[in-house]
Amino acid sequence: MKISDAERQIMEALWRGKPMTPEEIVAAVGPANGWADGTVRTLVHRLLRKKAIAGKKEKTGYLYRPLVSRADYVAEESQGFLDRLFDGEFAPMVAHLAEHRQLSVKDIKKLKALIKELEKDNE
Repeated sequence: MKISDAERQIMEALWRGKPMTPEEIVAAVGPANGWADGTVRTLVHRLLRKKAIAGKKEKTGYLYRPLVSRADYVAEESQGFLDRLFDGEFAPMVAHLAEHRQLSVKDIKKLKALIKELEKDNE
């Protein structure tokens, strides 16, 4: 499922917790992005059409909740990124990042721990 950067702002608000009313969504993402009420509502309708969120009528009005978990979205986006830029291979991506961004001691320790864990899992 393709979610635009603007739509992702709505999803991030919904992923933070409980279902939200349209007004709560507007308050959560509108001011920070300079979006009017209508813009936010348009993005909500797009996400409904994509079946990324669901709306349910309650006593107090509509409540929206995500149908796609953040973890599933991140996994799909990450794989798409790897496929598009690095032919689906992880090592060239890490090498690229290491060459073009100075890795901190903390980053290197985390990478070593990850590699150690992956080696253990593959034995």
